[in-house]
Amino acid sequence: MPEKNSHPQIQKITLKNIVKQFPGVLACDHINFEVKSGEIHALLGENGAGKSTLMKILYGLYQPTAGEILFNDKPVTINSPQDAIRLGIGMIHQHFMLVPSLTVVENVALGLKTSFFSSINLDKVARELVELSERYNLKVDPHVPIWQLSVGEQQRVEILRAIYKGADALILDEPTAVLTPGEVDDLMQILHRMRDEGRLIVFISHKLQEVLNISDKVTVLRDGQSVDSIATENATKESLAQMMVGRPVVLRVEREQVERGKPRLKLENVSARNNRGNPGLKNVSLTIHEGEIVGIAGVSGNGQHELAEVIAGLRPLETGAVLIDERPTSNLSRAELNQIGLSYVPEERMIDGVIKDFTVAENRVLQDHHLPPFVNYGIFINKEAINAACRETIKAYEIKTPGTETPIKNLSGGNIQKLVLGRELARQPSILIAAQPTRGVDIGAIEYIHRCLLDERAKGTAILLISEDLEEIKALSDRIVVLYEGNVMGILDEEDATLEKLGAMMAGIA
Repeated sequence: MPEKNSHPQIQKITLKNIVKQFPGVLACDHINFEVKSGEIHALLGENGAGKSTLMKILYGLYQPTAGEILFNDKPVTINSPQDAIRLGIGMIHQHFMLVPSLTVVENVALGLKTSFFSSINLDKVARELVELSERYNLKVDPHVPIWQLSVGEQQRVEILRAIYKGADALILDEPTAVLTPGEVDDLMQILHRMRDEGRLIVFISHKLQEVLNISDKVTVLRDGQSVDSIATENATKESLAQMMVGRPVVLRVEREQVERGKPRLKLENVSARNNRGNPGLKNVSLTIHEGEIVGIAGVSGNGQHELAEVIAGLRPLETGAVLIDERPTSNLSRAELNQIGLSYVPEERMIDGVIKDFTVAENRVLQDHHLPPFVNYGIFINKEAINAACRETIKAYEIKTPGTETPIKNLSGGNIQKLVLGRELARQPSILIAAQPTRGVDIGAIEYIHRCLLDERAKGTAILLISEDLEEIKALSDRIVVLYEGNVMGILDEEDATLEKLGAMMAGIA
């Protein structure tokens, strides 16, 4: 039988006035949170709101600076994940904690108790895993190595492992970030089954519709504080968004009709290697016209990153050609691509988009500092022109910063993203590559960035939008391209792109 813990059945977990102070950052500021058995409780908030930190305290990965944890109204101390597991808490991390070279059953058996006289019977564990997998519809072969499983199957292994080790309470940290729509539906059915059996589930997310679909109750965190806890049936996307941001937010994207112009960007049978030297893109062909947004959908790691870098001139082609206005670009530098009208908002803004120790003003002219009016006579920096351009961008893009000389690392993620977008659009590009433009930014900044992209589309800019958020792709795109393992699975007009079709293609079904 699965390992049994000596803990009592968890009826309620209460986190009371939890404070967590890191050097220079107050991650949790007197947060109160309570979850009961037979309940899926969503913990909602933007990146940096304190969600994961709070749950890592409950799981014993962090120790609170102040506050207490109560199980069934009795104080407990959780010094490590081992303590949490003994109390009946399991946690499914955003990045799975599995050993790829081991089989499913070997991963589950890791950490099980043994003694001098007895060892773990893997055949017995495998039989019990099959029983559990059938009971919860978590179908997975216990003898398959982890590296051979899809991301969704790996997540099932994590859940099975937690149940096998006797978890009464399950914490899931952003569990749908790497799943296809079909896998998300499967996960929701599994979690509802577990809830109906009396388990206690905490579901960490920043996706509004997902929270409304799956949870019974929602607690919203903002800037390390708990804003409110309400029954999900009394919540709407608008009310949750207002709690997350602190003001009303327009969530509906109004996409006006724009006449499509001439082709601006073409990819012809493009292939490229990924960072591990394996095929990352395989014979990708694609055309983007003036005045259209082409969205790239797909589960993370299926060629999106390689596609953006190939077009931006940051990754070499293996075969094929990239053309801007029918001109091959493979021999052009990044600066030359800028000059012929290509702007690029990179996926990793803090690595590829800005230099974190530079000021806001210095980052504003990062790629144009050698051009007039930012330089006189080709050698003298014109600080006045740089600061003027920076102030103009700050005003136009509603960037919250103490001033132009503030180090960029002191700004929030959303404000850094708006500066990068403002810098790239200041060139008045004919082509814009926007890779994950709203990842990790608050809803207010998302609203603004969406408006900027649609304004550029109306001006006739050809836009390639890469996003793992299907709602964003559907809301903004005129056509949607699905990538799977570096291949184009299909190209759909927005009105034909149902979640079912997109989900099947994202799973590799043409």
